[in-house]
Amino acid sequence: MPNYKALTGNEAVAWAMKQINPDVVAAYPITPQTSLMQKFADFVADGDVDTEMVLVESEHSAMSACVGSAAAGARTMTATSANGLALMWEILYIASGNRLPIVMPVVNRALSAPINIHGDHSDTMGARDSSWIQLFSENAQEAYENTIQAVRIAEHKDVLLPIMVTLDGFIISHGMETVDIYDDKRVKDFVGEFKPDHTLLNFKKPLTFGPLDLFDYYFEHKRQQAEGMKNALRVIEEVGMDFRKTFGKAYRHTEGYKLDDADVAIVLLGSTAGTAKEVIDQLRQEGKKVGQLKIRTFRPFPEEEIANILSRFKAIAVLDRSDGFNAIGGPLYNDIKAALYGKTSVPIVNYIYGLGGRDIPVGDIRKVFEDLLETARTKEIKEPLTYLGVR
Repeated sequence: MPNYKALTGNEAVAWAMKQINPDVVAAYPITPQTSLMQKFADFVADGDVDTEMVLVESEHSAMSACVGSAAAGARTMTATSANGLALMWEILYIASGNRLPIVMPVVNRALSAPINIHGDHSDTMGARDSSWIQLFSENAQEAYENTIQAVRIAEHKDVLLPIMVTLDGFIISHGMETVDIYDDKRVKDFVGEFKPDHTLLNFKKPLTFGPLDLFDYYFEHKRQQAEGMKNALRVIEEVGMDFRKTFGKAYRHTEGYKLDDADVAIVLLGSTAGTAKEVIDQLRQEGKKVGQLKIRTFRPFPEEEIANILSRFKAIAVLDRSDGFNAIGGPLYNDIKAALYGKTSVPIVNYIYGLGGRDIPVGDIRKVFEDLLETARTKEIKEPLTYLGVR
């Protein structure tokens, strides 16, 4: 039977962490992540978990503590947002380079300056090449379920890479929804025990983590790291199918909405997918064949799957909630264009939207679809890059 609770996205992720019961959590507060760790700290104080919670003096220290903990063989988690993630930058690469399966919910937020505490995807997009897996969530339920799956994905022997589970700041993190919380034992059995092959505390086989590694072997170690990310494509799907067997809900790299007979499609990440579904339903009632492709797995990027889905449409719009500041387009747009290169001549346009938490009303999304349908009809791109909703 479902166990529904009224939870914010942050609370839902904290519940997942409680059920995972990590060995160590290092934490430092930053809006809009703070209430996530505050809720988990309640679980620690109430004795619901036996996690060693380490309160540190900065996000740089939080990730440093996680590196030491994971290297010692402990199942390790943390969480952050925006400038906190940026302060971790140096240590992100150390975590992935040492193949440490740290799980980190990231509550997406705009980066300063100017100072802004609201949600866009600028923070994790800046870390997209740091060899961290990135899973995006549409709502609190997905954030909860992605967090549970993240542990299995990161700790898989063929992957051994850290992972970010993202949820849009305030829209998901502080918005209250009905979330189906699974039975503790089922979650515990699904996650399993962490049994690392190599740890700092194996005194019979001493190891060095993060040694000096010059041109003689650095390249080879980075090539192995790249293989872990490649393997993650398979493992994410395997874990998603196992999740379906246990909990009845399947997860894949992408999720389509009314794509089967669509002429045009939008591609996006995160919470805006829910708003766009409402617009699609309205336009379908008007006889317009429109659809949506939501990307769940942004790193590793499921290029082949995306190309196979998108190559048949008459026009495509990619919506980015961050700007690449490259005078070309946003990060998702550039990856989608690269995935489709040489496979189709379909017109592709980019919309930058929602920076700093600016709302994207249904009227703006309707305008995107109307422009797309016109592009499909004329086969001409009037504006390859549009800043949607900017004054």
